[in-house]
Amino acid sequence: MVGAAAAVHIASMPNFRDAGGHRTAGGGIMRSGLLYRSDHVGPLSPAEARVVAGLGIRVVYDLRTAAERSMTPDERIPGARRVALDLMADDEQAAPAQLLRLLEHPRVAKAALGGGKAAALFVEGYRSVVTLPSARAGLGRLYRGLLQDADLPALCHCTTGKDRTGWTCAALQTLLGVPHDEVLQDFLASNRYILPKYQAHIDEFAARGGDPALLVPVLSVLPEYLDASFEEVRRSYGSIEGYFGDALGIDARMQQALHDRFVGK
Repeated sequence: MVGAAAAVHIASMPNFRDAGGHRTAGGGIMRSGLLYRSDHVGPLSPAEARVVAGLGIRVVYDLRTAAERSMTPDERIPGARRVALDLMADDEQAAPAQLLRLLEHPRVAKAALGGGKAAALFVEGYRSVVTLPSARAGLGRLYRGLLQDADLPALCHCTTGKDRTGWTCAALQTLLGVPHDEVLQDFLASNRYILPKYQAHIDEFAARGGDPALLVPVLSVLPEYLDASFEEVRRSYGSIEGYFGDALGIDARMQQALHDRFVGK
């Protein structure tokens, strides 16, 4: 990754980072400072608030469910309007949106997550985010927003910034020509940023008699998660361009406009 914007660190939002800064296969660079990604926008210290204000974010795309938004409302980012896009609204059992609550119930967690069930649930969730009508509508709106000068820079986030947000950024990076290995490494970087945030919860889970290993597929990302989304793209739409066009309503002209806006030399 290149570009200073990628180095922005906000302790209260550990998975906050720039989605850009990556080299593309065509020799360009995905521009920094246009799209940021994060976990939940929690309370900011005065110093953190100054850092975020300096980024000039104009729109915050909240990809969480209505229940998540109600439980932990976003802190307001001055100067930014908020757009709620519940990607998983059409799947009440969506694993990435629901399983964090199991941290409080070790016995229930063992029954629900043990024996490889957790990873399987997340794989299914990553397939669903490609085809669910709510996800298609939400992501189409988000990517169209990225074409509007008045809506940039933008921030997209979910609860942990690794699943729904991870796919949102991986799909765009892929459309723009970022090589798959680079996309995957950026996706997996969430493990480095977000796991420490939940260490206290993991410790409490263990203290209640839970097996911390059960939580690894829930609180981290695995390569097979992203693989599942891309496999679904190929199966249902043939290519990333087909996905953007047929599933999200981002036609070839708009795809080129996204490339022109986000890729520089």
